[in-house]
Amino acid sequence: MIEYRPFRNSDPPQLVRLWHESGLGRGAASGFSYEALDRLLIGQHYFDPQGFLLACDADQVVGFVHAGFRSSDSGDWINRDSGAISAIVVHPSRRRGGIGRELLSRAETYLQQLGATAIQAGAAPPCDPFYHGLYGGAAVSGFLESNADAAPFLAKLGYQPTQKFIVLQRSLKQGDPISFRLSLIRRKMEAFIFALPEHPTFWWFSRSGRLENVQFRLVPKAGGEPVATVTVSGMDLYVGSWGERSIGLSELVVKDVSRRQGHAQALLIEVIRRMRQEQVTLAEAHIAEENSGALATFKSVGFQPVDCGVVYRKA
Repeated sequence: MIEYRPFRNSDPPQLVRLWHESGLGRGAASGFSYEALDRLLIGQHYFDPQGFLLACDADQVVGFVHAGFRSSDSGDWINRDSGAISAIVVHPSRRRGGIGRELLSRAETYLQQLGATAIQAGAAPPCDPFYHGLYGGAAVSGFLESNADAAPFLAKLGYQPTQKFIVLQRSLKQGDPISFRLSLIRRKMEAFIFALPEHPTFWWFSRSGRLENVQFRLVPKAGGEPVATVTVSGMDLYVGSWGERSIGLSELVVKDVSRRQGHAQALLIEVIRRMRQEQVTLAEAHIAEENSGALATFKSVGFQPVDCGVVYRKA
């Protein structure tokens, strides 16, 4: 008989085993130990054992679901008006037996009891409290289409796709684009590396700040404020899944007065050049499907779609 209960401090070794045995697709990190689970997940200040529900058969964990809440508008804490089902995992040998359905129902109840009036399946900004560095790749962007079991399971329970993120990758072994405009930008601009973003928040430290990352800023050589910035995150936990050293690119921002002038393209190329020198061979980025400008920028420097992240809501 299946027992459903909240998380206990003795559970991480079994959770790691279940994760690695569940075939979660290309977007799931692999080969990590329960120390990584503690650092990136359980160690979060807002981690609530009541929101991490396990399905157990005797002393074996056979499934779990994890629910959490969005960031407050200021980024200084959580906002319980909106919640997300960040993960739902059932061992392959125990699927299609009602365990996933029961776990999801209990997670919905947990979120509603704490005040959530909107619930999504699949975490994505700004409702992305957990699994940075563990699922999704460069970012947490819903459930990936490469995890083929997610969509039909959620559809049966009344969830429909409401937002999509295009997952793009680029091999750093290939050459870089060259143009006269890019050459002019390189003469006038210089890229600097900073350990922190300009205005880090509690929410940033809780998620991205737990990974190894830096921010690149494109600054005029004559002096002045940065015209473009991008965050570069290490993805060491994906070496086992992808077989190469990878980085994630996120939070690409170009100042309004500098848009459509090639600055974003120039900054991305400079990041690629420098990361290539560090023996990194693959870069990944997640872009909202409706952000056509950002998609065009990344494709212009050699990125190609490889997957899609989907956020679901009940009709």
